[in-house]
Amino acid sequence: MQKQWAITPCNNGAVAKQLGEELGIHRVLAGLLVNRGVDSFEEARHFFRPDLSALHDPFLMKDMDKAIARIEKAIGNKEKVLIYGDYDVDGTTAVAVVYSFFRQFHSGLEFYLPDRYAEGYGISKQGIDYAAENGFSLIIALDCGIKALDKVDYARERGVDFIIGDHHLPGDNLPTAVAVLDPKRHDCPYPYKELPGCGIGFKIVQAFVQKNNMDIERCYQYLDLVAVGIASDIVPISGENRILTHYGLIKLNTNPCCGLQSLIDLSTHRSGHFTVNDIIFQIGPRINAAGRIDHAKDAVKLLISKSLHEAAEYSKSIDVQNTQRKDFDLRITEEALAIIDSSEVLQRRKTTVVFQPGWHKGVIGIVATRLTEKYYRPTVVLTQTNGHVSGSARSVVGFDLYEALSACSDLLDQFGGHKYAAGLTMKPENVELFQQRFESVVEATILPSMLQREITIDAMLELSDIDAKFFRILRRFEPFGPQNEAPLFMSEGVTVYGTATVVGGSHLKMTIMQPGSPRFDCIGFGLADYADAINVHRTFDICYTIEENVWREKRNLQLNIKDVRVFGDRHEM
Repeated sequence: MQKQWAITPCNNGAVAKQLGEELGIHRVLAGLLVNRGVDSFEEARHFFRPDLSALHDPFLMKDMDKAIARIEKAIGNKEKVLIYGDYDVDGTTAVAVVYSFFRQFHSGLEFYLPDRYAEGYGISKQGIDYAAENGFSLIIALDCGIKALDKVDYARERGVDFIIGDHHLPGDNLPTAVAVLDPKRHDCPYPYKELPGCGIGFKIVQAFVQKNNMDIERCYQYLDLVAVGIASDIVPISGENRILTHYGLIKLNTNPCCGLQSLIDLSTHRSGHFTVNDIIFQIGPRINAAGRIDHAKDAVKLLISKSLHEAAEYSKSIDVQNTQRKDFDLRITEEALAIIDSSEVLQRRKTTVVFQPGWHKGVIGIVATRLTEKYYRPTVVLTQTNGHVSGSARSVVGFDLYEALSACSDLLDQFGGHKYAAGLTMKPENVELFQQRFESVVEATILPSMLQREITIDAMLELSDIDAKFFRILRRFEPFGPQNEAPLFMSEGVTVYGTATVVGGSHLKMTIMQPGSPRFDCIGFGLADYADAINVHRTFDICYTIEENVWREKRNLQLNIKDVRVFGDRHEM
């Protein structure tokens, strides 16, 4: 699919010019700062030097005082406390952080994660019954619970108190818990609203340390887990999240906890240079695999391991589960593609809705993402378990998936999520009706431009501008992620030095230059189809990120090509 290229203009060229002169950096880098809301020397200093002292007082969060008071009471009275979390990476890291900290002071502590298939997402009745029947009087719920009004009421009837630590958007009413920690609740004055579940867990630990006059380093030791949760949950890398991730990556690369070290040892990436992307592709999927294939409790056991020997046993098991997950993912994706390729009706639609009763429920969300990437249209992947059809939905930039599902709500037993991702269930007899209704709703409301993939380019750049100093300053923009993406540059009229080749079956590899510039090695993942056109035309445009390639201890700058535009494909932007 041909992509549209769009260049982001600098918000204020005069400010960028002045800032660049004050900082002694390239005008393009100064423009990147201004477009990130950094427009003074002092703001740039804080941006380039994140500081843990800039973290907000945890007691600014509504109900934090109540939460800490209830936890102190439980410890003082030797009550049994259950740390309850979601089964994804954010939930399991949140549980690992809170459990690892409080087990130092309290022996009556356990953790609980719901079974993805038997209990589903969030607070379950089974989990509350387990707590009540085993003498737990307090549940600390992390990364879930903000809408579990009936479950919290049920728990209170059974003599179990709740502390909710969530980051999802609340409904009109809040659960009647002892404390409800959620920066997104309308009456919460906490300055930063984008902490994930593991971030809320960290703030609980920070508050306890602060209240009890402990050394603040006692909560910083969990920052590697917090960084893994932030990266994997794809939350904005801004504000506190950026500070926590910055220092969490330092710990991950120098002194990770035993569980994460064990996962690093299994990864294909070099140790000591993990980034947010490496977490997303190397560590996160392995942690997630436990809950997708078997049970997420195995992931928590790994993350709270006290020795590398103990961690190795769990990591090996989780690695096997991840291999199974990849096998399921590959097979189901191939089957879904075959269904679409064999139907002209499905190919012409504005949506993708595919259904097979035997598909593994734990990977349909991944498959939905892959299909959305290929066809670039709102997508729903459905499977059937225990007589019920369940599905995962994904959207494209600008289209509100949740609203589209709301228009089909009479055909659904339940659904939930947000603008770009959702889950849903329905009766088997409603599948065909849903396919038709969903297509009608999307076709009537989606704009043609939303179905055209767009690449947003941060700035035009001459290859001669890229040198060691430019890259050194660029690295200080890290960690990259949502709201602080790795800058995407565009260079026009580059020429290939030698021949563009295909490696790994589908990847483009070449060396390029402009008149008067150094040569740069390039890799373009999945861009092998451009090789012939490049070798014929010789001159073309590229958009790319700049990275450091390390091979056998030798380091060199490399351009990671995201798209190519040969002259015959040029159009006005």
